[in-house]
Amino acid sequence: MPGSSSFVERAGRRVTSAMNIVGGVSCLAKEAARCLFVFRFEFRELMHQILMVGNRSLSIVSLIALFTGLVMALQLSVGLGRFGLKLYVGQMVGLAIFRELGPVLTSLMVAARVGSSIAAELGSMVVTEQVLAIEAMGANPVQKLVVPRVVATVIATPILAVMANVIGVFGGMIIAVREAGVTPRFYVNQITSTILMEDFVSGLVKTVFFGLFIAIISCYQGLMTTGGTEGVGKATTRAVVYSSMAIFISDFFLTKLIIYF
Repeated sequence: MPGSSSFVERAGRRVTSAMNIVGGVSCLAKEAARCLFVFRFEFRELMHQILMVGNRSLSIVSLIALFTGLVMALQLSVGLGRFGLKLYVGQMVGLAIFRELGPVLTSLMVAARVGSSIAAELGSMVVTEQVLAIEAMGANPVQKLVVPRVVATVIATPILAVMANVIGVFGGMIIAVREAGVTPRFYVNQITSTILMEDFVSGLVKTVFFGLFIAIISCYQGLMTTGGTEGVGKATTRAVVYSSMAIFISDFFLTKLIIYF
């Protein structure tokens, strides 16, 4: 049937496109790893990129973390209050934020703020032929443009996640004190007695991989930009969408691995 054949063709093209993207991102990651150990590393550029990642993401990550803690504590106060368990709000908020919500939401904000910026910067450089100029001068564009951004994002994302965890827990304390009637000391004691080191470390380990995926995907989309300024916009959109998908998909598999090990 014509309709079924066209559907199969569209599905085939999408699968092929997805596989091409996965292959391209993998090749770029391999080349970035090679450049990291083969060429001289530029620490000044690395520090500049880390500061850029932090400045771009700190405010929005802090805001999201604060209201995540507020909303979680408010919902749990209502839900646990039906069973007379309001005293355990702090434990639930701490576990949820440290193990899952803090790392994932922080990474999503980094993807939206930093990933889009990386894709737009590199896409603009491709469109204006600055990348070709770097190659003409005998330099490696991956070593100059990709490696500092990847390393900076991998370093900055866990730091932002730690700050988000603290701010989220603080937001939960505000609501827990008002709605559950507990004291700040009791709330903090709940957090410290419930959150284990493995809960804290598991969230940080995931953010390292999330930061890697965000930076590599965004750099790939930026370097593959075509079609002028319109192509830069499309590359930026794809970078955010694909990075967010990679975060959610990898979160499941990383969580399974961390639980088993």
